[in-house]
Amino acid sequence: MARSSGAWHGARMEQHSGKASRAGGAIIALSIMAGAIIGNILGQPSIGMVGGTAIGVAIALALYLYDRKRG
Repeated sequence: MARSSGAWHGARMEQHSGKASRAGGAIIALSIMAGAIIGNILGQPSIGMVGGTAIGVAIALALYLYDRKRG
């Protein structure tokens, strides 16, 4: 049986900042899929994926820098 007391029991997760941060992973994933779909329509799915990845990473980086500056 596990002991009822321990250093990690009952510890709560805390955010150091009062404001929630934004995650860019979903933006990257969606932009890759959108790039592949648009590229497929234009006959170049690989180029569409590369372009979607570049756009998604740029947006995620901008969000990261904005969150870092904000708080």
